[in-house]
Amino acid sequence: MEDGTSKSVGYCGDTGGDYDVLQWDTREDCEVRQILDRVADKWSLLVIALLDRRTLRFTELRRMIDGISQRMLTRTLRHLERDGLVGRTVHPTVPPRVDYELTPMGATLHETIRALVTWTEEHQNQIAAARAAYDVRVAAEQQAAEREAAERKAVARNVLAGRR
Repeated sequence: MEDGTSKSVGYCGDTGGDYDVLQWDTREDCEVRQILDRVADKWSLLVIALLDRRTLRFTELRRMIDGISQRMLTRTLRHLERDGLVGRTVHPTVPPRVDYELTPMGATLHETIRALVTWTEEHQNQIAAARAAYDVRVAAEQQAAEREAAERKAVARNVLAGRR
């Protein structure tokens, strides 16, 4: 195989063993990147968190997830079902009743999500302080840049006025 050639469509490096940020290749055909994009989007995270508690119907999910459209919830559930994270059961009633639940693999993902939420809760004050410090620093840098630009403009005006 030629250097730099992928082993197959969707291959983006060794995803096992040692941690390597390059396993999250930005190419569109990278399987790891595609899966991370899917499970880390805000709607998927909310659906997975809600289904961890119990089986829910579509309308219950829609009511519980503020701001999600019917179309987006449908797409999210279909993607999660396709990935094997959510199970869908259609009950033969009139009108048909459809229930959604986490699969065993989806439940293990929820454990990981819960760890991320716990980390976020533990560090939210530090993150807020870092954001505030950053905003102050950037504002000060912007003011300094604006002062320098005004000074350069004044010097240029004086130079031009001296030439006249």
